[in-house]
Amino acid sequence: MRIILSKEQIKGNRITLSGEKARYLISVLRCSAGDELQIFDGEGNLYKSKITGIENKKVIIDLLERISLNAESPLNLTLVQGILKGEKMDLVIQKSTELGIKEIIPAITERSQIRQTRKVDRWRKIAEEASKQSGRTIVPVVHEPIEFSSWLIAHSSQPIKGFIFWEEGGLPLRETIEKMQDTRYKMHDTREDLSNHPESCIMNPASLYLIVGPEGGFSKEEVSLSVSKGLVTVSLGKRILRAETASVSAVALIQFSLGDIE
Repeated sequence: MRIILSKEQIKGNRITLSGEKARYLISVLRCSAGDELQIFDGEGNLYKSKITGIENKKVIIDLLERISLNAESPLNLTLVQGILKGEKMDLVIQKSTELGIKEIIPAITERSQIRQTRKVDRWRKIAEEASKQSGRTIVPVVHEPIEFSSWLIAHSSQPIKGFIFWEEGGLPLRETIEKMQDTRYKMHDTREDLSNHPESCIMNPASLYLIVGPEGGFSKEEVSLSVSKGLVTVSLGKRILRAETASVSAVALIQFSLGDIE
């Protein structure tokens, strides 16, 4: 059994939980005194623990051992996702978290059908549950929604490293990654200036943005502005994918090509 607590909640060798977390342990997991528990602090630490008592709807836990874990992807991936309707957004949050995304930015685009939402707290809980289920030690940051154009304009000091996925054009993702890797090799091998190559802006893939639109996709103006900010336009193939399929596929393919999915 495992739960995630904030670092502020983990103090000393004994903690007492109340409220939602205590109800989850008592009512959902049916915990009792003597049960072993794994506690993650969302910052890469695991605490081997034991429940020593349950009284007055509170759970008393002894922390036995702290272990530093390294279960995170070497890539620092941020998903900028055009807000989707209904449970589609829930699915993207859940699956991208399982795949190792570090941050999720809900974006309001020109074609977004959802322009206001009160679901951010729900999305954060989904990310926490998905982190716990997948054995991650860090919970992705789910940001407040932002206008996509405003987010792009805010990045004015340096190019944005990453891909914008567009069903109306762009290089195939595989070809783009191969060119990127070849560019990195050439610059390392010959010190050649390849700044005119669009893929050269993402030579160091340690930190990447993946930009996926809502149900209606991106407008040409949004794509043009994205390219002017340094993003590379790519395609996931000849078939038009649903937005939620495109998002999960994009994260999985990047993790397979550049990350830690083997």
